[in-house]
Amino acid sequence: MEGGAYGAGKAGGAFDPYTLIRQPHTILRVVSWVFSIVVFGSIVNEGYLNSSSESEEFCIYNRNSNACGYGVTVGVLAFLTCLLYLALDVYFPQISSVKDRKKAVLSDIGVSAFWAFLWFVGFCYLANQWQVSKPKDNPLNEGTDAARAAIAFSFFSIFTWDYMDPSQDSSMPYAPYVEPSAGPDPTGMGGTYQQPANTFDTEPQGYQSQGY
Repeated sequence: MEGGAYGAGKAGGAFDPYTLIRQPHTILRVVSWVFSIVVFGSIVNEGYLNSSSESEEFCIYNRNSNACGYGVTVGVLAFLTCLLYLALDVYFPQISSVKDRKKAVLSDIGVSAFWAFLWFVGFCYLANQWQVSKPKDNPLNEGTDAARAAIAFSFFSIFTWDYMDPSQDSSMPYAPYVEPSAGPDPTGMGGTYQQPANTFDTEPQGYQSQGY
């Protein structure tokens, strides 16, 4: 495979931002970053309501402060995680060690699966608490659009993180290593060299009489 294991052969190359932003993996990471901003921003700005009969604010999701807290926490941590792995994408071409590259790839796969699970839990949690919310707690329907947006983008984030798997993206510089074919390749075509048939047959084919 060109480039060696996990793209080790490409290590030390100059950073190319145009190539980076065109990769599907990077695009998904940026989209997930935006989605996380929408989720925690919606809850922080409009997810808490005031009541004339109460001095303290309460969560728009069925007065459950844990629901708002979960949405904000997951959104902020996902935001920071996206920034961290975007920085890793920039630094990755400079990593020459195959072991370090493998660790980076495996951690990316594990983190992506973990965040897809957290967003799934968050979507179910927020959707359930929104469904059981009492209309009397919010008679003016304040912040309803923001609450629905947080639920919707939590759902979308499940798929952006689920598909953020570097092993599925052949354009990534750290695509999985495939063991090359055995044998020399004199033609440079990447295939397995096969011994050509012998033109001269040295084995005797039996006695043949000749007429004189």
